Amino acid sequence: MNERNESSNTDFILLGLFPGIKHVNVLVFAILLIYIVALTTNFILILLIWVDSHLHTPMYFLLSQLAIMDLTLISSTVPKMATDFFSGKKSISQVACGTQIFFFLTLGIAECILITLMSFDRYVAICNSLRYTLIMSQKVCLQMATISWIGGALTSLAHTAYAMHFSICGSREISHFLCEVMAILKLACEDISPYEKAVVMTSIMVLLIPLSFILYSYTLIFLAVLRMKSLEGRNKALTTCSSHLTVVSLYFGPAMLVYMRPSSYHSPQLDQILFMLGAILTPMMNPLIYSLRNKEVVDALKKMLGHCLTSNYTTNIR
Repeated sequence: MNERNESSNTDFILLGLFPGIKHVNVLVFAILLIYIVALTTNFILILLIWVDSHLHTPMYFLLSQLAIMDLTLISSTVPKMATDFFSGKKSISQVACGTQIFFFLTLGIAECILITLMSFDRYVAICNSLRYTLIMSQKVCLQMATISWIGGALTSLAHTAYAMHFSICGSREISHFLCEVMAILKLACEDISPYEKAVVMTSIMVLLIPLSFILYSYTLIFLAVLRMKSLEGRNKALTTCSSHLTVVSLYFGPAMLVYMRPSSYHSPQLDQILFMLGAILTPMMNPLIYSLRNKEVVDALKKMLGHCLTSNYTTNIR
């Protein structure tokens, strides 16, 4: 009994979505609907890229990696949040909390790295199109995906291990729907200012520098697009680039507001809104942005649906 009590004393309590607000059940059901849409659309996008030979290109390979990251990211938060809401049990063990932090940071950082590399792919495709297949070889694409995953995992491991070693004083209640680094640090009874500086340095490396690289790449891209004589080619390039820039703003915007604000400006309500935008809404929006505004993806979807309908029709006749 004593051992059970001691282990329970190390658990954290997740207070959930906006504690104290009315009709939170409506918000939970809306998030579950978003989760279902995100799972479905990302899975369909991955399937299309896998089965359609016209989508076997570097851009779509990188996009499939982003879809896998989105699936994993939203699955690392929503199921736990929904389980806590419906069961009424809001505790999470220290190990489970650290695991959630690790996966959340890994995927978030990996996505930032991958999106930055995707801008390089667009730069080569538009500004150096004659050498595109040579530069963006299968080996290079695999290296880009590997760098994204490993870079995210190593950075996340360092932050998770450092954040979880702090001693917790008093209440172990986390005013959030997930275990998150900055929310955990608010419970620490030690001086966390060195770690806050480390967070700022990491944010510069993971957010500001990649964003600067993306903006520089797109400056060169737009200059190249303006020199294009073909109106069709110009429109195609702008459509593809605008889709990617929309995704860039969805990922980098909330992340910069969360991790690059001074701690005195943090509030649980605003942080939850930003995390809902970055970790729940964005994984749903990403495949919709690329599919609805991309003729190649739409054509692949129509072809797959047509094949399925033809197969069902043939089966029913037999």
